[in-house]
Parts: sequence; C-alpha cells; structure tokens
Amino acid sequence: MSNIPSHILELPIEERAFIALKVAVKKAIEEHAREGLPMYIWRDGRVIAVPAEELRTNPEQVGEL
Repeated sequence: MSNIPSHILELPIEERAFIALKVAVKKAIEEHAREGLPMYIWRDGRVIAVPAEELRTNPEQVGEL
C-alpha cells in the first residue's frame, strides 16, 4: 500500500489499526483472485459469494471499508 504515511508511528492506534485492516483486506482479495477462489462478503443484509472474476475486475467494490 503506497499511501501509508511516513509518520505512521505518530498516528493514534485507531488510525494505525484501520490502515493495517485495509492492507490485510487488499491482500486477502488479491490472494483469492489469484487462487481463483470466491470471497464471501456481507452485502445488502446477506452473505454472498463474490466470484474470483469479479475480484479481478473490481476489487475496490469488494473491499469497501
């Protein structure tokens, strides 16, 4: 993730945790797409399977935080 601030250690723990969560979600999406596995997410009040093809073409929509 290229937009991690250089002063990360000066940020409050909550902000550092949020940044770490976003990095972890991005890595999970990339791994599922690479392996051809669906990712299960909560959308519109229910759990759905997002196919690997959608993860490859539109990863931002899956990993909205």
